[in-house]
Amino acid sequence: MPGGVSSFFRLIEAAWVLVRHDALIPREVEPMLPPSLRTAGRAVRVFSGREARKGRPGQRLARAFEELGPAAIKLGQLLSTRADVFGLEFADDLGHLKDRLPAFPIEVARAEVERALDRPVESLFLSFEPAIAAASLAQAHPAVLKDGRKVAVKVLRPGVEQRVATDLAAFRLAASLAYRFSEEARRLEMIEFTDTVARSLELELDLRLEAAACSELGEVMAKDGYMAAPAVVWEGVARRVMVTEWIQGSPLSAPGTIEQPGFDRHALADNIVRAFLTQALDHGVFHADLHEGNLFAAPPDKLYAVDFGIVGRLGPGERRFLAEILWGFLQRDYRRVAQVHFDAGYVPARHSVEAFAQALRAVGEPVAGRKATDVSMGRLLGLLFEITAVFDMHLRPELVLLQKTMASVEGVARRIDPDHDIWSAAKPVVERWIARELSPIAQARRLADQGSRIIDGLARWAETPVSPPVIVAETRSGAGLWTGLALGLSVGALAIAVLALMHAR
Repeated sequence: MPGGVSSFFRLIEAAWVLVRHDALIPREVEPMLPPSLRTAGRAVRVFSGREARKGRPGQRLARAFEELGPAAIKLGQLLSTRADVFGLEFADDLGHLKDRLPAFPIEVARAEVERALDRPVESLFLSFEPAIAAASLAQAHPAVLKDGRKVAVKVLRPGVEQRVATDLAAFRLAASLAYRFSEEARRLEMIEFTDTVARSLELELDLRLEAAACSELGEVMAKDGYMAAPAVVWEGVARRVMVTEWIQGSPLSAPGTIEQPGFDRHALADNIVRAFLTQALDHGVFHADLHEGNLFAAPPDKLYAVDFGIVGRLGPGERRFLAEILWGFLQRDYRRVAQVHFDAGYVPARHSVEAFAQALRAVGEPVAGRKATDVSMGRLLGLLFEITAVFDMHLRPELVLLQKTMASVEGVARRIDPDHDIWSAAKPVVERWIARELSPIAQARRLADQGSRIIDGLARWAETPVSPPVIVAETRSGAGLWTGLALGLSVGALAIAVLALMHAR
């Protein structure tokens, strides 16, 4: 683990890069700053380059993060989920962060594969070709297995773990300093946000975990057929190497992919929306990085996902919470939706349920019954983000993955089909989900589960010297719908719910 001194100097280096890109104290925010910071901003701007100052603040910060490397890129990608804090345009600029780098030599890659798998490359592959894609953490090589199958071999960059560890230590130092001296940093939970960045990177640096995620999501996707994942070649999986079968199709990020003959744009756009919703709502696990670069398509409407380094998860309680919100919006029962948030502890108890319901009505009524193509998701999310600030709703970074992925999915769908109606695509999945979660049968099943827990608790009480208050606590835990949801859910829950409201009339 890097020491405090090295973390401090890495922080200074990062600050210098930000200064050169006019991203530390951007000139655009100068009028909103106190006099001392305005003076500091003008002073440091002397050291920024003319070319580096071009573009909007988010674009300049994205370029600075690209220069700083993988940990900064990951930080920028997660900051792009916080439009509630930085604004939609700024978040969108960060959302376009690219981490494409020159590939390291094939000889180095071969050596890394042999070291990781503890066997010669020739013992597994008939051929092993130069990299076709290179990012900040890893690169991908086409290869052919001994049995003739074409595969993709993902190899981590040499030494990337040490570089990431150094950067993460610097980020943690910066977050600690901000937390100590800034009330706003405490409200935004900067330390926990940094921990989320660190955890995400640690998972991505162990390709065994990514292979497991690919396998799990592949099984989930196969149940519905809206999207597919490549099969994992487990004999080619190690901490620093992962082998998967080759995907047939073209990346959606490649120019002209969907202009190829035979594509059904409408069906393709429907499939990406339905794939995300079925993963998240029906199965509680979803690919949380569904942008064009991670999606391949083949005519007429086949979709394939790659890069499973970021996976989102929703527990049963969280999905139930989301179901209650959806139901409340469908009924235009804003008081109920507001109460659900308070029951969950998502909105601090010091606020008024009625005032929050009024704010939800201000978001929901203007879009009720309107076509989804007439409603800007960006504006909708903007309104919801304003509510989070007014009512002090702390957005947990790990749960914001739901909102981030939903917004990304909608953006991809609209770029595939500019007239795409996200509600029409989502409706069959959402209706099925609501029927399952809120049906009398589902409620009876939950009551039965609750009764079973109570009986188990009483049985344990009879067998062990457990005092009655513990049984009461366990009973409340079983009966209280929201006990396990104290940290709430992301604004994405509300956004999906408001989409449902559009056709509720």
